Amino acid sequence: MSASGLRFIIAVSALLMCWPAGAQNYPQRPVRMIAVAAGSGPDVIARMLAAKFAERMGQQFYVENRPGAGGNVGAEFVARAPADGYTLLMGSASQAISMTLFPKLGYDLTRDFIPVSMISTAPFVLVVHPSMPVRSVREWIALAKSARGQLLYSSGGAGTPPHLASQMLKTAAGIDFVHVPYKGIMPAVNDLIGGHVHFSIAVTTAVLPLVQSKRLRGLGVTSAARSALAPEMPTISETIKGFEVIGWYGLFAPTGTPPAVVTRLYQETQHAIAQPDVIERLLAVGSEPQPMTPAAFAAFVQSEIRKWGRAVKESNAQPD
Repeated sequence: MSASGLRFIIAVSALLMCWPAGAQNYPQRPVRMIAVAAGSGPDVIARMLAAKFAERMGQQFYVENRPGAGGNVGAEFVARAPADGYTLLMGSASQAISMTLFPKLGYDLTRDFIPVSMISTAPFVLVVHPSMPVRSVREWIALAKSARGQLLYSSGGAGTPPHLASQMLKTAAGIDFVHVPYKGIMPAVNDLIGGHVHFSIAVTTAVLPLVQSKRLRGLGVTSAARSALAPEMPTISETIKGFEVIGWYGLFAPTGTPPAVVTRLYQETQHAIAQPDVIERLLAVGSEPQPMTPAAFAAFVQSEIRKWGRAVKESNAQPD
């Protein structure tokens, strides 16, 4: 781990030793949570959290959408906002990817932000066209090795989490295939259904209904443990030991935000994602609650920057 990364984690760990004295006065005015495009995963989850915060904290929490550059427009805006707890970022794996994908980035995820809390994780699913003669990850790997460089893989775009997840799988399994990027996940999935490509790794919400209707065949999820979203489906790690790649969502505040405010936000986040209605809604959008302390989340973010960064370099992905 780099020296800057270690300082980042130590600084966040100190927050947990601070009882939120003075945080009882926070917030005293509306708080905005910045997310990417309306209807996106970060936007939907931010709105869930904002509603719960408002109920318990007595002030309006509202979501402001600032899409663009893979989430970087919104992240840069929050990085430059006053560090007072009134402008927050609903971040995701996209910001960790951007640290390597974009050569000139207007923010640094470890320098400019304090991680408040992990909220949830979202596994991906390896799916194939039903005509493919494989019914397991092991069989799929064997086929990919026998047809090296001939299988076509669709994704919603170069540098997206599913694309880079496929690169991690390529490396872990020692196989090769051809990437066919599309402008968005639905065109990528539609061409898979049509048999124009052989397989994809996609978010659960995009493909699980198609697996259930047998229009696609699901071979495995990318989480370390079986997912509550598809408990009958094996993990890829049951075949490739140690393989794990997940999407995730987490709350960030600008560096310099008072520790008491960060601690209060962390506590409220943990309360919110433990509520049965929130759990149900998270699962409905393909995400599983994943409570994590600020210190643990800081360490996780560091590991994610390294993991996604390796995949960016190995795939030679370039920002669109």
